[in-house]
Amino acid sequence: MARKVLISLFLIFGIYYVFFINSIDPSVVMLFKLIPMLLLITLAFMTKLPTKLPYHWLISIGLIFCAIGDYTLQWFIVGLCFFLIGHIFYIFAFRTTNNAKPPLFVQILLGAYGLFMVVWIAGSVFKGGETILAIAVVAYMMVIFLMGLTSFRTGSPFAITGALLFIASDSVLAINKFMFDVAYSHQLIMFTYYGAQFFFMLSIVQYFNIRNKVVQ
Repeated sequence: MARKVLISLFLIFGIYYVFFINSIDPSVVMLFKLIPMLLLITLAFMTKLPTKLPYHWLISIGLIFCAIGDYTLQWFIVGLCFFLIGHIFYIFAFRTTNNAKPPLFVQILLGAYGLFMVVWIAGSVFKGGETILAIAVVAYMMVIFLMGLTSFRTGSPFAITGALLFIASDSVLAINKFMFDVAYSHQLIMFTYYGAQFFFMLSIVQYFNIRNKVVQ
């Protein structure tokens, strides 16, 4: 019952922040942005499983670092660093699993898209003379695409969906920040972002069930 209530609150606050941000007082915008993540962190930690797997804790810690990244993204590189750490925890979580391998076509598509984004986005930042920022962007992009690739190891549709949504969210964010204004960028970025984190949280139980079937 409590889990259903928290999920309902996540959906309510998430949708409100994504689609009605203009009605929120600027002094509490950051609070409204963080509430959905705090609810997901609570859901992750209150998830009761017969056996606590490293996957559970690593995903939960990743959610915490991403929530800190949410707040500190107003100082872009600081926020980027916290998100980077969050993704590293997600990668560690995925690497504790070995239930499947990413299909070759997925490896090719993600690799090609990642290379394109690095050349396009980071190349533009380098040309602007912001070397440190460009290096940070390259590092972040490499990590997030590695996160996307390793998510396939879980065999969990929720984990894979979350990873792909995160890549989509960060792609729109990068294009909007460094290349050109994207129409409805806030809605696109935050809807896919909250969706990604929601699916990561759900993957905790799903992966446990997948692992148990494999073990049995």
